[in-house]
Parts: sequence; C-alpha cells; structure tokens
Amino acid sequence: MAVKYEKVRAWVEALPGGQEVMVEEWGHPTLRVNNKMFAGGAPGSSTMSVKCTKEEQEVLIAEQPDVYSIAPYVGRFGWVQVQLSKVDAGELHELIIEAWRRTAPKKLVKEYEGA
Repeated sequence: MAVKYEKVRAWVEALPGGQEVMVEEWGHPTLRVNNKMFAGGAPGSSTMSVKCTKEEQEVLIAEQPDVYSIAPYVGRFGWVQVQLSKVDAGELHELIIEAWRRTAPKKLVKEYEGA
C-alpha cells in the first residue's frame, strides 16, 4: 500500500515531457511538464503534494481524511498533500496522471493518449 517518492518520480519520467526539477531554494525536487509544476515531494519524505481541482480536493479530503489534506502554501489552489504510507498506489498513479494532463500542453496529452 505504501508508495515511495522514487516510484512516483518514475511514473512522471515515463510521461511525455515529465521530469524532476530540483528547486534549491525550497530544498526539494518538483515534478514538472514543460517546466510547469504539478507535484512535489522528496526522497525519504512521508508526504507529497499533487495538483488537483478545488472540487477534487474537497472530495478526496472528505472521503479519505487520513490520506489527503490541504497542501501547505498551494492548498488554496486545490492542491492536496498525500500521506504516502496510506495511499493506494493505483489511486495515486491516477491522481498523478490527471495532474500531469491538467498541466501538460495538449500536444503531449494527445501523444500520451495515442500511445
């Protein structure tokens, strides 16, 4: 059931344009597409933040408050903080894919969906 950051990074790097970018000022890496962030975390961390819609954030937190919470700093924009030790891997994978889709250029999304 537990998911490690390294697994999420591998999922992201397998997506068209997906990459990890270290932000020295923040002290941790971010996961991006076209230099636009859609997730963040760090190796060894028990949590990570993922971009969602406000509606999705509300549903996730209401249904699984032990797994999801409002992310620090960016929660007001819909981001959730995920407890990696408690999240289902398949559910997190789908959440990451949706965050990437929301952020990626349409051309990359079409490339992914056509693969």
